[in-house]
Amino acid sequence: MRRIPPPADWPLIATVPLLVAALMTVVASVISYTVLQRLEQDQEAHLHQLATTHLDGLTVALQPHLARQDVWEVFDVLDRTSRREGGIATRFVVVTLPDGGVLAASDPQSFPVGAPLPPVHRRHLEGRAGLAIDEPAGLAWSHRRIDVDGVQLGDVLVEIDIGALLDVRRQVLTTLVGVNAGLTLALAAFGYVLVRRLLRPIHLLDTHVERIRTGRVEPIPARFIAGEGSEFGRLFRRFNAMAAALAEREALAARLTAEEKLALLGRLASGMAHEVNNPLGGMLMALDTLKRHGGDPQVRAQAAGLVERGLKGIGTVVRAALVAYKEPPDAVGLTPEDLDDVRYLVSHEIQRRHLRLVWENRLPGWVDVEGAAVRQMALNLLLNAGRATPVGGTVRFEAWMAQDCLRLSVADGGPGLPAAMADLLRARGEAALPGGDHGLGLWTVARLLHRTGGGVEVAVAPHDGTTITLTLPVGADTAMQRRPHDAAA
Repeated sequence: MRRIPPPADWPLIATVPLLVAALMTVVASVISYTVLQRLEQDQEAHLHQLATTHLDGLTVALQPHLARQDVWEVFDVLDRTSRREGGIATRFVVVTLPDGGVLAASDPQSFPVGAPLPPVHRRHLEGRAGLAIDEPAGLAWSHRRIDVDGVQLGDVLVEIDIGALLDVRRQVLTTLVGVNAGLTLALAAFGYVLVRRLLRPIHLLDTHVERIRTGRVEPIPARFIAGEGSEFGRLFRRFNAMAAALAEREALAARLTAEEKLALLGRLASGMAHEVNNPLGGMLMALDTLKRHGGDPQVRAQAAGLVERGLKGIGTVVRAALVAYKEPPDAVGLTPEDLDDVRYLVSHEIQRRHLRLVWENRLPGWVDVEGAAVRQMALNLLLNAGRATPVGGTVRFEAWMAQDCLRLSVADGGPGLPAAMADLLRARGEAALPGGDHGLGLWTVARLLHRTGGGVEVAVAPHDGTTITLTLPVGADTAMQRRPHDAAA
């Protein structure tokens, strides 16, 4: 069974009309109750006045005949009174003696002469003179005591039919309910249309915000802004300014990323050129030696060995670059040899600044992680550490397994990583791209950490360097057809 959300989660387009309907229902109920109460009071006052007038006339007419207990004269008075037009709708009139016996009645069959008044009617004579109403039965009773000089001659009891008055009340109630229900529905419908109209700009804004969330930055068209002259107009213009700034930032981020890649490729090309030129110079010298002294077996062997070592060195550099930047499509994971290849890529920077690289690769074997991302992060951290470390300093790299996680640690001997750069790493790719040309490598590491689900610890010691430790989760079930070193082979 589908659970109904709480009212706080209902949309405004439904909440406001329902609230209007609820308020109208409360107001209509109060008004209806007040009107009915006032109508009931007016009807009772009018009925009481008519009954009093009717009994006053009967008392005056019956007093002399009741003193003589003249039954026929009393009947005559009751008969003449019942034939009068207008007044109240009496069901019967009963004249009783002090002992409770019936002297005369407008309905002799129900109240025979001399018979005692039935108890159901006698109780109306026992109370205080006035008007007694029984709404469920649709009846009212009024009685008057007749006496002369303090001597009781008898009582007059009148039963009145108030059905017509109750019908008026029901008609008024029906009219009030119908009118109030119609007004409530009309106002609720008007509220729905009005709220829908008022929420149209918010719906438009929500649509464009959702497009930004999905990666499409689109400003609100000018035709919608032209029709909004107050708060929504200002809000739309501010949104368009934000969308323009966001689009500009994304374009800048793409350009800076491309520039960072070009800069990184330039540094790598410089390093590879250095690593390739050195053995090339030795090989060219060996070839020149072979040309001049190729007949000497010892010289020939030394020259061939030098060429072979030079070619192997060049092959190692090329292989390291391929492994770091061209991941085989079906290769997932990392081997100690793959990680060692990063050492060759940073060797030029290390040698150029006369740094000492302490390399500790303690991986036991193949590790189920995203190998290309790990090598990219290690390369960026090592290049940053090399730039931060003073000439002649030491850069340390360490890789090991701890509790089903791969941990990489890079330590430099620089002045300490700025707090803004440390926060950039800890943001795990959620921070904005740095504005200048500094921190792009760390931003790339943060994005790769976010993609791989890793964590980072930054330990900064003022004037004693910075240690950055990455913790990368190792997957248990990775679909692989072959190991990376098998592909390389």
